[in-house]
Amino acid sequence: MTHLPESPAAERNKQALLEQLQRLLPTHGRALELASGTGQHAAWFGQGLPHWTWQPTEANSAALPTIAAWMQRAGVRNVQPPCLLDVAAPQWPSDDETLATAFGQPFDAVFCANLLHIAPWSVCDPLMHGARRHLAHDGLLLIYGPFIEGDVPTTESNLEFDAALRRQNAAWGLRQREAVERSAHEAGLRLRQRIPMPANNLLLVFRLA
Repeated sequence: MTHLPESPAAERNKQALLEQLQRLLPTHGRALELASGTGQHAAWFGQGLPHWTWQPTEANSAALPTIAAWMQRAGVRNVQPPCLLDVAAPQWPSDDETLATAFGQPFDAVFCANLLHIAPWSVCDPLMHGARRHLAHDGLLLIYGPFIEGDVPTTESNLEFDAALRRQNAAWGLRQREAVERSAHEAGLRLRQRIPMPANNLLLVFRLA
């Protein structure tokens, strides 16, 4: 089988994330995934959540064929064709007619993994506001990744990871969980659960206020 680009991190965390999604989400629903990357999460979640419709998106058009190829390899039929979406845009979707159709009704979940630390901090507010606009009344926003917390000692590995990110790009770096929570609060969302995950990551679960 043709080799596809892979994310080692996505391969490591996909099952732990799926188990949380299976616990947190109802049996049926529609999910929007932001910054889908290679598409490994979408392929895995599509198999593990067979009664959910999953919409992968990416800001980089070059990633869309890879995402589609992962869906084809997994043989999932409940994952929609990947579409362009810039999380930092003030309005979702943009000019993609396919994505506009997908946004015709609210999403029961918005999922975002490993984005905030490899994007400028300015992405956080539009992410929160976009999720707020497009979530169903009882929907969940789920944000996964490494964070720094004021009341929890930061592990040495996360400190080293943060320093490495900032060397690579001064606008990157691990975000303060409290700052992310404030951004969500200003958008009309409230943190409902803080779930520790393997490898010093967190899954933050937000609901509409």
